[in-house]
Amino acid sequence: MNTEHNREGRIPDGDFRKLGLVNWLIAKIAARVLRVSRMHLFTTLGQHRWLFRAWLLLRGMLYVGTLPLLDAELVVLRVARLRGCEYELQQHGRFAERRGLDAELQAQIFGWPDSERLSPRRRALLNATDEFIEKRTISAETWEELSRHLYRHQLIEFCMLAGQYDALAAVISSLQIPSDFPEGQR
Repeated sequence: MNTEHNREGRIPDGDFRKLGLVNWLIAKIAARVLRVSRMHLFTTLGQHRWLFRAWLLLRGMLYVGTLPLLDAELVVLRVARLRGCEYELQQHGRFAERRGLDAELQAQIFGWPDSERLSPRRRALLNATDEFIEKRTISAETWEELSRHLYRHQLIEFCMLAGQYDALAAVISSLQIPSDFPEGQR
């Protein structure tokens, strides 16, 4: 579990010298877009200049792929919930709301599998996400159900997205990257 109440992670935030011009600009722009003083994830990971850029490219590719953004945010929020990653919950709770996943729908995602009123597609995505994270695989039955809603490229993207955000939650927790927002603010 991330100790995000601590404002300093295991690797202190990088400044211009540690980030270099490009990563410093990326971190500054991201912070401005989010309306925060510093985006700790970027000022930490950005200190490994080329790895950070490669990760940003992968992350960006997952968001401009064939999986709809609402589906992607649903998966990311569920991974964050299962992993107890408050950093991802705060960041993606905001992103998801801007993309149409309001507070009520987010509560349904967090309350899964006891949630009602979710479409068959969303139920399939949540079932598959839970299995992927908890069992590190997807059962034949769940895969069949997911395949009714996603085509081949989307199925691949789903697995990459869930795996990438699972790994990111572990990185955030291990590096103890602090929240960008005041305690508990979503």
